[in-house]
Amino acid sequence: MAGPTWWLDVLPLSLLAGVIGLDVVSFPQAMISRPIVAATLGGAFVGAPVAGLVCGAALECLALEALPVGASRYPEWGSASVVAGAVAATGATPGAMPLPGAFAVAVALGIATAWVGGLSMIKHRQIIARFARPRLGQLAAGNRQTVVGLQVFGMTLDLVRAALLGALCFIPGHLLAELVNGRWSVPEDLSRAIVVTCVAAVAAASVWKDFHAISGTRRLFLISLAVGTLMVVLGA
Repeated sequence: MAGPTWWLDVLPLSLLAGVIGLDVVSFPQAMISRPIVAATLGGAFVGAPVAGLVCGAALECLALEALPVGASRYPEWGSASVVAGAVAATGATPGAMPLPGAFAVAVALGIATAWVGGLSMIKHRQIIARFARPRLGQLAAGNRQTVVGLQVFGMTLDLVRAALLGALCFIPGHLLAELVNGRWSVPEDLSRAIVVTCVAAVAAASVWKDFHAISGTRRLFLISLAVGTLMVVLGA
């Protein structure tokens, strides 16, 4: 994604952000909007999937803090992670870790974009409510055309919302990452260690909170840890 043609990636990335944004709430909720998946796809779209994966792992630690359940307000990590994964790939080669400057920018941008995305989801629901209010009688009667029309309208609006968010955040994010890459002077190991320590602290706090709030969490965590460790050992 280096060079003067990087802007050609804006359209496919915005479409990817739109599709991933749909998965958060509207359809199909298949977990492709989780940061570790969405950021990897974002990085892969611009030719550096490993850089996207590393960024997605960091954002996944942050996303553990807020679970999208019920009527709670939460950051929209789907389209934000696509943007962050693509920005993390700035200057990176296929199969390589993200450059430290781009990595720091991508994580910060992912947090900011997720926050803005959460606000846009609230506005999205308000628009749907205004659209549905004059049709409450038809909805109560189970009118098929009205129900389907409302669903299609809501999903289309959500697709457009997430796609616009992706495009509007990716462009300045990529330009900033290029600028920071050229001026970054902190050693790579130290840069990554700072980011990893921060996100790991958030993840640890989230897990600790769940241990005390949800029954059986400790047992499931230990089982998952054991299975994951075994898979890594056998894979090595």
